[in-house]
Amino acid sequence: MALTGNQVDLFEASMPRLKAIAYRLLGSAGDAEDAVQDTFLRWQAADIERIQVPEAWLTKVLTNLCLNQLTSARARHETYVGQWLPEPLLAGDPMLGPADTVEQRESVSYAVLALMERLSPNERVVYVLRAAFGYPHRRIAEILDITEAAGQQIFHRAKKHIAEGRARTEVDEAAARPVVEEFLTAATSGRTEPLVRLLTADAIAIGDGGGKVPARAKAFEGALAVAKFMRGLFTPGKAKLAIAGGSPEIHITTANGGPALVAVVDGRVIGITCLEITSDGIAAFRSQVNPDKLERANRRWAATDHGDPLILTY
Repeated sequence: MALTGNQVDLFEASMPRLKAIAYRLLGSAGDAEDAVQDTFLRWQAADIERIQVPEAWLTKVLTNLCLNQLTSARARHETYVGQWLPEPLLAGDPMLGPADTVEQRESVSYAVLALMERLSPNERVVYVLRAAFGYPHRRIAEILDITEAAGQQIFHRAKKHIAEGRARTEVDEAAARPVVEEFLTAATSGRTEPLVRLLTADAIAIGDGGGKVPARAKAFEGALAVAKFMRGLFTPGKAKLAIAGGSPEIHITTANGGPALVAVVDGRVIGITCLEITSDGIAAFRSQVNPDKLERANRRWAATDHGDPLILTY
């Protein structure tokens, strides 16, 4: 069925919100784009004149598509090579969506996206729609075809799971930058002790290579283990240079609203490490080096001014 200009305009006006919802639900920009495209195809085939509240209809269709994806994604993640981490988005990416409230910023933070992998599909949907987009419980219940009371219970359960995984509060961007700079100085010093002092006792380092780039299958845990790994990572070596395809430049930037390091070789992003920095120290390093999950970041990197690297080569 051919759409009128108004109907196309209505969908296009909804696209930023739909993409932001889908990304938070799926943790993948590519999958989010696909879900929004499939939503458009259903919009195109629908009897639009009979749809009373287009925004609600579009959100329900998108959410159901994402629920199907989340169910199949669980099976895919079980067979994924190594650790699975979300796709990071660099600062200014419109798919990050609204960031006016603490809840909106937190829902798209890399740490929370990683934690949301522990939630059931319904918990993830309710948490995202309520915390990030302020949907009333009544609307969420209608979208999921559940009772309002059940939706409220799911939300409280999801919030509890997220809170348990985030026992410490992250510092703001202004406070994080000096810590990142201090970390890089310590990491390139060749000494372990300065690094240990910057980390929390239970710090972790985890990487996602997707079987395409070498990444340890199990996370490094504890300040000493993480410090030794980071010291080795930032020590020059021919083997590492061969894997990277050259000598990387390291930039400090923002990804998913938090501090991040971007490794670049010949203008190409080869890795993004998102740091979780708390008042107690650096609690986590989550590194995305799977090239399939860096395509969007590469396009944005090429299109924006990112300044000089903090480390030219290592």
